[in-house]
Amino acid sequence: MNILIIGSGGREHTFAWKVKQSERCTGLFVAPGNSGTESIATNLNIAVTDFEGIKKAVIQNKIKLVVVGPEDPLVQGIHDFFLQDNLLKNVAVIGPQKAAAELEGSKEFAKEFMIRHNIPTAAYQSFTKENVEDGYQFLETLNPPYVLKADGLAAGKGVLILNDLDEAKSEFKSMLIDAKFGEASTKVVIEEFLDGIELSCFVLTDGKDYKILPTAKDYKRIGEGDKGLNTGGMGAVSPVPFATKKFLDRIENEVVKPTVEGLKKDNLPYVGFIFIGLIKVGDDPKVIEYNVRMGDPETEVVLPRLKTDLVEIFQAMANQTLSEVSINIDERAATTIMIVSGGYPEAYEKGKEITGIEKITDSIAFHAGAKFKDGKVVTSGGRVMAITSYGNTYQEAIKKSYQSIENLHFDKMNYRKDIGFDL
Repeated sequence: MNILIIGSGGREHTFAWKVKQSERCTGLFVAPGNSGTESIATNLNIAVTDFEGIKKAVIQNKIKLVVVGPEDPLVQGIHDFFLQDNLLKNVAVIGPQKAAAELEGSKEFAKEFMIRHNIPTAAYQSFTKENVEDGYQFLETLNPPYVLKADGLAAGKGVLILNDLDEAKSEFKSMLIDAKFGEASTKVVIEEFLDGIELSCFVLTDGKDYKILPTAKDYKRIGEGDKGLNTGGMGAVSPVPFATKKFLDRIENEVVKPTVEGLKKDNLPYVGFIFIGLIKVGDDPKVIEYNVRMGDPETEVVLPRLKTDLVEIFQAMANQTLSEVSINIDERAATTIMIVSGGYPEAYEKGKEITGIEKITDSIAFHAGAKFKDGKVVTSGGRVMAITSYGNTYQEAIKKSYQSIENLHFDKMNYRKDIGFDL
């Protein structure tokens, strides 16, 4: 069958790499894609939220399966768009419908969902510019650090963690009154800080049943020792060494099951990935957030460990026969290190030529913010490339990734040299 992957990052290159391995895939298209996807698929120059453009491409290329990578098209209702169109309604879409995508589209919606279904999470309140003073008072009842979250989508950057009360009040005001994160911060959620170590759990669901993929841990801060500004992710490790079988069982029973059951009870149609951002507080799992798609760069360590045919899994999800599929996982660890443009996550330059990719033999280079220009691969975004390696231990895999990175070069290239340091 012909398959379309929507998106342009490292996540989508990884999806394309995995889907390409399936005998069930005859033609592979990515919209808009990047230099990595261009090497293994046909890139289509269509924006991820251009639903009419996507429709035209689906019909023209006889696409039977659409995999939605990023959150924006899901929150804007791409799945509903397909279901409501007579020419598209029989095309399988991997990704939840708009009502369920609010789990990522609105922090407040997600919090209310968790409370309603007894899913363990941090105490919180949400505020708008009409009740800023109430927000100040709520901050005063909390112990530092203070967690401020823009309610809407802010490309992974709408969360602030601050130690100083006055600074927290100032940033809170800036988010609501000065629209620091634009539309995303017209409502702000203030949350109690949970002290622990984070990990991500990935769930596949067909709306009836679920399967759990390997856990991963990603590193969000730009600086070593987890310091500095939040990014979209600087590296990831899978499996998570501290996630024992007992702890994973608790995640399944206390978080995954009530989440999938909650979606059914609330009549939120869901065929796709549920990314559950967790924190281990003592021995207890608590939910920080939901995402309604795979994470990036976690995809670059989770999918390489998947032995089962990914297209077979997608077809089972679309047909609601997921319970009949066995998910087989590679026992080896996988790690990825994200190479970024100098200056990221703030201002950075694009168009820098990347050399040495062909010298990487012990790792997989998943392209993210990179594209072909005049026959050369050049940078086109902040997060440029994810270098993924396997190893019998995560330490061995990390070492391989760092050795592979020594072959790469572009002007002002940057990466963290301490991924896995805290494990």
